[in-house]
Order: sequence, then structure tokens, then C-alpha cells
Amino acid sequence: MTTTPETQAPSRKARRSAAAPSDVSAAPVFDAVAPAPEPEAPAPLRKPKELSRAEKLREDAGEIARVVWRGVRDVAAVIRPLGWVLIGAAILLWVVALTLGWEEAMIAAAVVTAVVVLSLPFLFGRTTYDVDLDLTRSHVVVGERAVGALTLSNTTSRAILPSQVVLPVGAGRGLFQVPRLAPNETHEELFAIPTSKRGVLEVGPVSVLRGDPIGLFERTHDRRQAVDLYVHPRTKNLEGLSLGHLRDLEGLPSQQLARDDVSFHALREYQPGDDLRHVHWKSTARVGEVMVRQYEETRRSHFVVGLSTHPDEYRLDEEFELAISVAGSIGLRAIRDSRTLDARVQKGALRAQSGRRFLDELSALDHSRPREGGIVSLAGAVSAHSPQAAVAVLVTGSKTDTAELRLACSRLPYGVRVLAVVADARVDSPALRRIGEADVITLGDLEQLPGAVRKVLS
Repeated sequence: MTTTPETQAPSRKARRSAAAPSDVSAAPVFDAVAPAPEPEAPAPLRKPKELSRAEKLREDAGEIARVVWRGVRDVAAVIRPLGWVLIGAAILLWVVALTLGWEEAMIAAAVVTAVVVLSLPFLFGRTTYDVDLDLTRSHVVVGERAVGALTLSNTTSRAILPSQVVLPVGAGRGLFQVPRLAPNETHEELFAIPTSKRGVLEVGPVSVLRGDPIGLFERTHDRRQAVDLYVHPRTKNLEGLSLGHLRDLEGLPSQQLARDDVSFHALREYQPGDDLRHVHWKSTARVGEVMVRQYEETRRSHFVVGLSTHPDEYRLDEEFELAISVAGSIGLRAIRDSRTLDARVQKGALRAQSGRRFLDELSALDHSRPREGGIVSLAGAVSAHSPQAAVAVLVTGSKTDTAELRLACSRLPYGVRVLAVVADARVDSPALRRIGEADVITLGDLEQLPGAVRKVLS
């Protein structure tokens, strides 16, 4: 076989020469294994851009303006309305005196300025009282008085001059004159807060007032945190009415004993009239007397109260307060009778673990936003969150028409006993009617609730 020069095998010397490259550019390139890339050098850190002189001046001016504004705001909070009047009068008198050269105006300006200047030293100093605020009752009903005590003690080694103590209560405030207190001396002030409207009042914080005798300037030191005073709505005790109790195989055992049910409680001696089917024959044979089974009565106690807070469903504020009182009365009765109470408004569920917690929630209740819907939307929320309810009570105002009530009741789960209560201030006596499967009560006063509910349950 004839080999061409291209196909002849290179000699050993030629192979050794090819294996040792003469320069770097002639180094062999291997396709099977790629060389690992060298790590990139970290980018040099850029030096932050220096602010120009104008930008520095602008930042400094903004910081100074914020400090000055805080100072001006603090000073303005110290000046009383009479102080503003005298300061303005002094400025006006000085301008008139210097402009027109009136000696009378200059004398008046000097006198007013002296009064303002002499009133300033009364603001300085601190009054170190040890303040104790005690509310005898932090939960009251509308119309009751909340009685409390304010105790101020001088725990320092020096006497404290007479001063005033301010006790804010909601939008108002009370002033107490504190006499001179010697070291370790205590002074107590009793107070009563009248309540005429449902709500949550913030009592405090207690502040020690420093000011001049004329009333130009006033400065306070907060000495105690505020305390919440819950003013509960009026409720009616629904005695003799059992709400939300239905005998049910899936219910919970109650404290009442029954002769026939599904929750076994104990054995007792036979009494005339007992069903012989409940005789426990093994115990009878062992004791020698006829023994029968005794059961705990089981009830399905899931009770729901839906209170509509939509503002367009009430004609007057009195109707809204009446609706809250109705919901509170029925809810309290359900808490005493049943194991579970679900209370709901447009904004969500109300905490009803106990009667006090439920009334606290009603005290802070206010109108909802119109976009959150009315009684129909509320009934849909009740149906979605409480599908196993036994009894549902819907409370609304007089501007809710019959069609809306019918639609709201139809959205509740099937088999639930529905009671709707309409608060209408124009009604003199309660009215009862039937809308579909729901009983509807129209009330004009809270005193009408027990009789109306008794008629519905009879």
C-alpha cells in the first residue's frame, strides 16, 4: 500500500518536537475539557457623590426648620386664649406707640408686656406627685355614675406648693385644687362621672397643671396613664324565656337532668311514672331495688345574633341605640341559657365569650360604612360563618323594607329558626307579623321586648 506524505506516521523525533510548543500562542487547545474561567476582579468601590454646597445648606435648613417648628408647637400649646389676646395687644400697642409716638400707647404696651413677662416664671419647675387613679367601676350602664378616687402623695423630702390637677374624661376634663403637701403627706379627691350616652370614655391621663394666676399660660405633666371606662347600653332581663334551646341528638349536655335522652348521667331509685325501658336490671339485681337510668338533657345551643349597623337603615340615632339594646338583651339571655353565642355586625364578629365582654363590644360599636352592605349582606355572612345555628336573630332599623327582610331571612341556613326585630321609634306598642318562615317584631321601646318575645315563643 502506497502512503502519501499526508498519511505517513510522523517520526518519534517529530512527535517530541510537536509535544513541546515553542511559545504560548502555539499552546494546544483541548475541546473535551474547557478551562475554568478566571474570577473577575471586584469592581472598585465608587466614592459616594459629595453633596454640593447648596444641597448641604438645604438639608441643614430643613433640619433647623423642623426643630424650630417643634419648638413653636410646644410654645403654642402652653399659651392660653387670654395669653394670645394679651400678646397680640402688646404687639399692636408697641407698633402704634413707635409709629405715632403716643406716650399713652407706650405706657399701655409696657404694662401689658410686664404682665406677660411676669407670668412666665410660673411655668418653670416640676411637681413630683405620686398619682394613683382608681375607678371603683370601669363598666357602668347608661345613666349610672362612675365613682372614682384620685390620690396624690408627696414622696419627696420637700414640701410641694398648692397646684391644680387635670383629669380628662372623654372630650371634657375635671380640675382639682390640691393644697400644699408636706413630705410624705397624701391628698385624696373623690369624683363621679355622669354617663348619658353609650360608649368608651378615656379617663386620664392625670396631669399636674402649672400656670400663672391670671391664666395666660398653662403647662401640664402627665403623671398616670389613661383608663378606659365602658358605658354599656341599657338591657332588659328576659327572665322566664329560654332562647336557643332545642332538643337535639347532636347537642351538648346541659346541667338539667331528664328522664329520657342520650347522655347518660347516673342511676337512681325507681319513682312512679318512670319508663320501665330505662330500668337497669343488673344494678337492680345487685342492689335489690329497682334502679333506673338518669340522663343529662342535650341541647343544640348555637345561637346567632346579627345586628345591622348600616346607617341608612335607621331614621334616628335613638333607633340605633334601641337596636343595640335589643341585641344586648337577647345576647345576654342566650349566654345564660346556651353554650355558644355568635354575635356579628357588618365589620365582623363580636367577642362574646362572656356577658361583660359582649357588652364591652357593644359599647364601642358605631355605624358601618355604606359599602359594607345592609341586613341582606349581614344575613349572608351569618349563613357562611354559622351554618349549624339553631336560632338566628336579626336586628335592624325602621328604614328596612319588607322585601329586604324577606331576602335576608331567605339567605339563612335551612331549618334555622329566624327571629327579626325592627327598631322603630314611631311605634307605641309592639307589632308581630310573619314574613316567610321568620317571626318579625317591631318595637318602639326596650320595655316592649319581653312581652313581644314571650308571644313569639308561646
